[in-house]
Amino acid sequence: MRAIYKICPAPAWREAERAGLYRGSADDARDGFIHFSMAEQLAGTLAKHYRGQTDMFLITIDADALGEALRWEPSRNGDLFPHLYGTLDLGAVTAVQNLLARADGSHAVPELTS
Repeated sequence: MRAIYKICPAPAWREAERAGLYRGSADDARDGFIHFSMAEQLAGTLAKHYRGQTDMFLITIDADALGEALRWEPSRNGDLFPHLYGTLDLGAVTAVQNLLARADGSHAVPELTS
């Protein structure tokens, strides 16, 4: 399994669990795809987009289960990021973890695999 990750506010993820799929955030809808990160990109994504936010989940997804709707495209610093063109079927989700916010607004990233 090749793992990719989604950072998601807990209320939005709970709604996805009720619905049986995740349609993405407002930013995802604006961009036309669901943004994901690889393990080594998470710290930068958290610092740039989620600093100071609490009640967040880190969702682990089996990238191979997403098929051709998943594309690897250049983004921050020219690095390739995984983008899903479509909704996320929760059957591809392998783990959901709490993201702990530190007092300074940064987040503790759990140990992960790429």
